[in-house]
Amino acid sequence: MGRVGGAHGIRGWLKILSDTDPREALLGYSPWWLHRDQKWVPFELVDGAIHGKGLIAKLKDIDDRTQAESLYGLEIAVKRDQLEPLEEGEYYWADLLGLEVSTMDGIRLGVVEKIFETGANDVLIVRGEKEHLIPYVRSDVIKEIDLAERRMQVDWDPDF
Repeated sequence: MGRVGGAHGIRGWLKILSDTDPREALLGYSPWWLHRDQKWVPFELVDGAIHGKGLIAKLKDIDDRTQAESLYGLEIAVKRDQLEPLEEGEYYWADLLGLEVSTMDGIRLGVVEKIFETGANDVLIVRGEKEHLIPYVRSDVIKEIDLAERRMQVDWDPDF
């Protein structure tokens, strides 16, 4: 859902880099689960706001800059049951990570390793024998997604 970008001020507030759309949607969830020391730890969101191009947030029991700085870089997640149900044909990024990707001709390209936003459209990083950057454009490029079978079919040149 995002990550902690650093400390904001001296009272334990955090700079937050949100992957939600819109970015402030992240402030509607609590608790946040932060990935710390190889495990997910819950933190109650006390307050938050849009701040410039990002967000700031206050978590319960994080009361000074030193505590806030200790959370720098940690991933933020929420439990699946906190998320809104999606319409048919819509997917959360987390659903797409790890899918096997192949072309319309059955050529295996690799696995969806990461997704990023470009403004025009999202881009899938698919890693196999080589890395492919595939635009997430439904119907033109992304032809089929089967979550049950953990696969995706794309109209894409394997040499590109």
